[in-house]
Amino acid sequence: MNLLRSENSAAKPLGVSSHATDRPLLLGLAEPEWQRGDNPGQPVTCRLGELRPHPSYVQHHLTVPASKLSALAEQGDLAFREPLVITRDRIVIDGYARWELARLKGRLTLPCIEYELTESEAIHWLLQRHRRSDGLNAFTRILLALDLEAGFKEKAQSNQQAGGQNKGSSKLTEAERVDVRKQIADAATVSVGNVTKVKQLIGTVHPELLEAVRGDEISIHRAWKWSTESPNRQTEALRAYRAKKGVSKAIRDLISRHEPTSLPTAPDLGSLVMRLAKLKPDECSSVNVSVIRVPGKAIFVTEELIQSLPPHQESMLT
Repeated sequence: MNLLRSENSAAKPLGVSSHATDRPLLLGLAEPEWQRGDNPGQPVTCRLGELRPHPSYVQHHLTVPASKLSALAEQGDLAFREPLVITRDRIVIDGYARWELARLKGRLTLPCIEYELTESEAIHWLLQRHRRSDGLNAFTRILLALDLEAGFKEKAQSNQQAGGQNKGSSKLTEAERVDVRKQIADAATVSVGNVTKVKQLIGTVHPELLEAVRGDEISIHRAWKWSTESPNRQTEALRAYRAKKGVSKAIRDLISRHEPTSLPTAPDLGSLVMRLAKLKPDECSSVNVSVIRVPGKAIFVTEELIQSLPPHQESMLT
């Protein structure tokens, strides 16, 4: 799964001030609890071997896309101008692409901004930092936000006991369960419905479908709809979906490569039908028919098929 697609080392890091004593700023968002109070960022230089990924980064198999590394590498030394954001425990919060590139380049140290954050607070940072359209996709954000579920439940139970309701009970009321799901949804910036769907997908769908959702190949909703089928039917549906997309893309690519002036004159529909009707059964079996999603009513015919069709002659009245 791709992580940190929004890295941009040419600009000042979002949420990190140039002043060492500034706290992390998450612009346009409500200030989370861990940000209130005195939590200054401290500039430090870290050896690469000291740094480590967040446990959720490892658990959910997040990686930096090759395209992001390649684009970052083109910036040369400027790629390392922006400091990584880390916790006091040397967990990387922001800057995984720079960290990976530094390892590939054999660099020994990197500039960092260090904050006093727990692992849960670090997840909040990751989610708020990478909720933009070029950041983490909805599925990945939900996976990360679900790692906060235990904390949300614990807080709900504390509120429950403080209010004198169900004292000593470890079970949440339906309203509290809904509130926990809403907190997860808010953290991931998604709908409560998508949180529910992802929870149902985990552990129930074929791993191939999960990877397809991770990679933005299919939507959460599509995977959820297929999840009611058997594992074999799930993979069959995915392969059929991929095949259909592949054929459609191939047709669009073929169409885009040819200017209309370079193709034979297209026959009118009536003439085309007449000429197709003259094909022999064995000739018909060699013609592939596909449906593509384009606006309007149209029939696309390959140049090879047009040239292979028997000529159409108008019937003569006698």
